[in-house]
Amino acid sequence: MRGRSTNAAAIEAEIAHLRSLARDALRRHWRVTFGRPPPADLSKDLLGRMIAYRLQERAFGGLDRESLRFLHGLARHGGPPRRRLKPGTVLVRDYQGQRHTVTVVSDGFDWQGATYPSLSAIARAITGTAWSGPRFFALAPANGAPARCNQNANARDGRDSQPARGMNAAEMNTASLPLQTASHA
Repeated sequence: MRGRSTNAAAIEAEIAHLRSLARDALRRHWRVTFGRPPPADLSKDLLGRMIAYRLQERAFGGLDRESLRFLHGLARHGGPPRRRLKPGTVLVRDYQGQRHTVTVVSDGFDWQGATYPSLSAIARAITGTAWSGPRFFALAPANGAPARCNQNANARDGRDSQPARGMNAAEMNTASLPLQTASHA
């Protein structure tokens, strides 16, 4: 952060005062601070936080170039960079009563003595169906959309599946649960 000398206690007091203001007063304060009306749908909390940030920015300086570059990169690419697993990390997944242990190595993932280029390749080898490897190993959230898998095979085989360690059943991808089928008699 680029710094300027200022009274930090005065800034803290002004921010504390912002918290006590009503939404209409914060909207007026926004117009003075930013020189334009605030967006119509901003909550009281967000109005206060953005005004407080601007006060701190003016008093102490803005973000350094590296931080700005990082934030612009996030905005351009639609989110944080992909998670990088360090070699030596061990992933454990219980599936159909069997425990599967995968170790991250420098050139991929080691499972049962073979190196695979991706977690998805291992998930496919374990399940026999197309899976997102990060979702299968609970590294990516299940967003409500079922994973690509042969659900008819799941119902036929009565597959049981346990979530990865540290993940509760409610968070587990619903596509890995046995299907309940209704008869149409």
